[in-house]
Amino acid sequence: MKNPKTYYFLVMLLVVVLGILSRQISAVPLFVGDILYAVMVYFGCRVLFVHFVHSKKIIVPLVICYLIELQQLSDASWLVSIRNTTLGHYALGQGFLWSDLVCYAVGVGIGFLLDYKTVRF
Repeated sequence: MKNPKTYYFLVMLLVVVLGILSRQISAVPLFVGDILYAVMVYFGCRVLFVHFVHSKKIIVPLVICYLIELQQLSDASWLVSIRNTTLGHYALGQGFLWSDLVCYAVGVGIGFLLDYKTVRF
């Protein structure tokens, strides 16, 4: 592949669209959006860090997802005001759920498998 960053960016945009659609369609369970969020973070990290070794390809996006989920435990006024915006709500979420941590692990795993099957790094 000549330019993997372009590929990763396009996949990331596709996943963003799918994630937003998953929240608009009531028949799609909410956890699907959480999984897609982690897939998006995975491919976003791949855009920024194309040459990561295998372990960092999984660990970095997973840590980012977990930190974003953990920040939801904070009630700092500036953070709450960011979360109350549409973009802030999509990026940072609203409330902490332990089940989201599992969804993020599944999503990063799916991203890694898609990456492995398509790019053959």
